[in-house]
Amino acid sequence: MPVTTNQPEILTTLRARRRELGMTFEILADRSGVSVSTLKRMLASTASDASMSDTLAVAQALGVTLSARMPSAEEFREEQAHAKARKLVRMVQGTSALESQGVDDDHIRRMIERTVRDLLNGPRRKLWAS
Repeated sequence: MPVTTNQPEILTTLRARRRELGMTFEILADRSGVSVSTLKRMLASTASDASMSDTLAVAQALGVTLSARMPSAEEFREEQAHAKARKLVRMVQGTSALESQGVDDDHIRRMIERTVRDLLNGPRRKLWAS
C-alpha cells in the first residue's frame, strides 16, 4: 500500500491500517520498536506530527510503503509562490478589513495571482524568505 502524501495524511493512513489489521498497540509496539505511549500519541485522531524514524518504523510494521514526492523545481517554486502570495494577501486583507476597506473575493484572487507573478519573476530570495 504505497503512500505519497503529507505527514498528517500518512498518520491517518497508518491509524486506519492498524485498525484494518486488528493490531493492538502492544503488538505494533513490539513489531515497530516504538513505545506504546508514543504510538498512542502518534496515532491519536488529533495528531498531526511524529518523528520520521517512528513513522517509518510503524509504516514498515504495518506493511505500508512510504515514498517521497519530488515535484519539479518549477512546480515547487510555483507552490511556494502561491503559498506566500496567499499569506501576504491575507495579511493585507486583514489590515484592510480592520480599516473597513475589505475587498471582494475576485479582487483577492487577482491580488494573489499578481503577487505570484511578482514572486516568480523577482529575486529568488524574496520567494524563499520568511
